[in-house]
Amino acid sequence: MKRGALFLATWGGMGYLPLAPGTWGTLGAVPLALLLGYQGKTFTFLFLPPFFFLSVWSAGVAEGKLGAEDHPAIVIDEVIGFLLATALLPPRLPILILSFLLFRLFDILKPFPIRWIEGKVSGGLGVVLDDLIAGLLSQGVIRGLCLAKFLTC
Repeated sequence: MKRGALFLATWGGMGYLPLAPGTWGTLGAVPLALLLGYQGKTFTFLFLPPFFFLSVWSAGVAEGKLGAEDHPAIVIDEVIGFLLATALLPPRLPILILSFLLFRLFDILKPFPIRWIEGKVSGGLGVVLDDLIAGLLSQGVIRGLCLAKFLTC
């Protein structure tokens, strides 16, 4: 069970890749984001809540197994955050690239309230929650660009 949690938390080992494991983890989420984009809204709504709970669980187990809080190899938080950044948006390359860049920017810079949440919540939920907020911020920027007609969504 712990091996499965570690496998999920490192997104199949992508979190062990050198240099910027969070970026690798986000890149590893692109195929799943595309799949969700093509499956439609209902499937996405049904998929994301259980995946969130699996992410929190696996991140918590992996922290214990790896012996560090929010260990860099744990990238399931980037996966769920990026899925939220792209949720319900059309699966088109410009939107996907912009979502990727915005999500990584918010995840790295950690503007308010991301850094504040990161310091207040611990365990698996703490690992995942800051990336969910980065995903929501990314989604908000994309939606704003769509409303302003800078992007076609």
